[in-house]
Amino acid sequence: MINRVLIRTKVVQNLYSYMLTRPECTLTKGLNNLNACLDKTYELYHYLLRLPVELTHIQEMRLDEAKNKYLPTEEDLHPNEKFIKNRLVAALAGDEKLQEYAQEHNVTWNDDPIFERLMLDKVLKSEVYQEYMNDPDDNEVADSMLWQQLMKQVLLPDENLSDAIEQRSLFWTEDDIDLVGQFVCKTFRRIADGAEEAIMPMFKDEEDSEFGKELFKATVTQMPENNQLIDELVQDSRWDKDRIVLMDRLIMCTAIAEMRNFDKIPTAVTLNEYIELAKNFSTAGSGQFVNGILNSAVKELRKRGLVNKP
Repeated sequence: MINRVLIRTKVVQNLYSYMLTRPECTLTKGLNNLNACLDKTYELYHYLLRLPVELTHIQEMRLDEAKNKYLPTEEDLHPNEKFIKNRLVAALAGDEKLQEYAQEHNVTWNDDPIFERLMLDKVLKSEVYQEYMNDPDDNEVADSMLWQQLMKQVLLPDENLSDAIEQRSLFWTEDDIDLVGQFVCKTFRRIADGAEEAIMPMFKDEEDSEFGKELFKATVTQMPENNQLIDELVQDSRWDKDRIVLMDRLIMCTAIAEMRNFDKIPTAVTLNEYIELAKNFSTAGSGQFVNGILNSAVKELRKRGLVNKP
C-alpha cells in the first residue's frame, strides 16, 4: 500500500523535521520518526477501511430499534435493508487480517459516537445513498461502487473526518487522507473483483520496506557534499544560493542521494518525482528551480562517475 511516491514524501517531510531539531534529533531518532510515520500511514488505511463497517452497524441498530418501537410504522417493520446487507461491508467485517490488525492497534471509531452518528447522517442524506437504495441492481459491483462514491464524494472531503483523524495522530494530514483514501477505494474495487488478497500489505516487498530508511540515511550522510554540488550549480546571476529555502535544498539533496545510491531506479523517474514534490510542498517557483538544478546535477554526477545508470 505504501508505495515509493508516498515513501519519498515521508522521507522529505521527516528530513525537514530532522534539520529543524538538530542536534537534539540524531540520525537514529530521525529514522525512528520516519518508521513511526510510515506505520501510522498504514494505520490510517485501516481506520478508513473500518469506517464503512462501523457506520453500517450503527444503521443496523437503528433499524432494529425502529422495529421495536411502541407503535412501529409499516416502514419501521419492513425497512429497505439493502444498505446494511452490503456485500463489501460484509467482506470487510469478516476479514480476519483486518480484525487482527484492528484489535492489535485498537482501530475503531466507536470511541467517538457523535462523530459516527454525524457521518452516518451525512451518508443517509447523500444523493449517492439515495440512488443506491432506489437502484434495482443488487450485486457486488454496485455494493463496492456505493462505498467508493461515498468515500470520494461524502466522507473524505468532510471537514469533520479531517478533524477527527488529525486529533487521533499528529502524523496525519489532509494530504495523507486524500492519498490513503485512493488506496482504500482501490481495495474496495479489489474486493468486488474477487481478489484473493484484497487487503494491501504495508509494503509491496522487502525492497520497498527498506527504501525509506536507506534513502533517509543516504541523504543525511551525503548532505554536505550534495549541498556543495547544489551551490556550485546555482548561477549567481539568477539565484542567491544563501536564499534557497530549506525545503528546496532537502528535496534536491534527497533526489541527488537517490540518483547516487539506487541503481535500479531510472534517473528520469527520480527527477520527475522530486520536481513534483517541489511543486506540491515548496514555493511557487520551486518546481522550475529544482528542475533546472537537478538536470544540471545529473550531468555533473555522470561526469564525476557518481551516476552510471541510464
